[in-house]
Amino acid sequence: MTLKDIAFKNLRRRKAKAGFILAGILIGVATMVTLISLIQAMTHDINHKLEKYGANILIVPKTESLSLTYGGLAVGGVSFEMQEIQEKDLAKIKTIKNAANVAATGPMVLGVIEVAGHRVLLAGIDFQAAKILKPWWKVQGSNPGDNGILLGTDAARVLNLKMGSPVKVNNRALTVSGILESTGSQDDQLVFTRLEVAQAIFGKQGRISMAEVAALCNACPIDDMVQQISGVLPGAKVMAIQQVVKSRMETLQHFLKFSYAVSIIVLLVGGLMVLVSMMGSVRERTGEIGIWRAIGFRRSHVIRIVLLEAGTISAIAGIFGYLIGLGATKIAVKFLSQGDVLVPFDPQLAAGAFALAVLIGIVSSIYPAMLAARLDPNEALRSI
Repeated sequence: MTLKDIAFKNLRRRKAKAGFILAGILIGVATMVTLISLIQAMTHDINHKLEKYGANILIVPKTESLSLTYGGLAVGGVSFEMQEIQEKDLAKIKTIKNAANVAATGPMVLGVIEVAGHRVLLAGIDFQAAKILKPWWKVQGSNPGDNGILLGTDAARVLNLKMGSPVKVNNRALTVSGILESTGSQDDQLVFTRLEVAQAIFGKQGRISMAEVAALCNACPIDDMVQQISGVLPGAKVMAIQQVVKSRMETLQHFLKFSYAVSIIVLLVGGLMVLVSMMGSVRERTGEIGIWRAIGFRRSHVIRIVLLEAGTISAIAGIFGYLIGLGATKIAVKFLSQGDVLVPFDPQLAAGAFALAVLIGIVSSIYPAMLAARLDPNEALRSI
């Protein structure tokens, strides 16, 4: 009979004690895996949405303007100089170092028009770029052609227009080709048309009011990209819309640190449970250990038997702890995130959980194993 056989038979004979040790480590590992997997899943979900949705860099004309506003009340402004953006200059964005990270660039021309006695803001945009910049848009009808316009929900209601309605803008006859479903943003109050049409209406051929850039992804150096775009467009002001994103990512980082702290505490408690349980097991098996020593078992043999028992239980706890933690994460993300969030099998986390469980089990059992090995065979036999 090998030392391994002895260790396994001891575990089968003391199922309750083994189950107690198993539960202590399993709870610790499952807690750690759940917290870490949850943070990873939420971070991946945020990064995926950043790569997929919306413009994150704005390019606007550089101005020496002092805005006279207070408490949300606009009194006016004093404009000293404004440099308009040339549409052809946007091509320079493709020459920056991180041009591969730019998903789309959408030029825009803005101006006020009068329709049905109402003053409304007309936006000329590139509808191809808008598919990437504004993927949440849902249009009833179709995007406008050379003589069409697209109305925001509020604009259609206030102007009392519907699809097919004729509209005259600056002596140019246009037709409502579609109505934008409510977005909950300022887009609901705008009238949209093709970029070239708006430029012709406002007499701004080759010029734009601003541009939107979709470029904020997981691996994108957004601050560097802003500087690079500013370098090729010196006459424009380039801004990154990332405050909300940074805030959410920082919150996740704080929660990740908190999860590490909680995991360490839970695992330490699990290790303490292993230590106490193995100490009790050694005391209960004093006579058994004395017989082992009397028939020729060396101290190293006794230590190996105790550590084999602890290692076996810890290995099982590590495997099932990871599986339980992964399952708990998949349940938790359904309540904490909208939509389907992928929680994949992470081989590195699985290996780490397994190794940590075995390490905690063995380290916590070293002292009880040394205590068992130091037992005097004569004293142990007299206790039978």
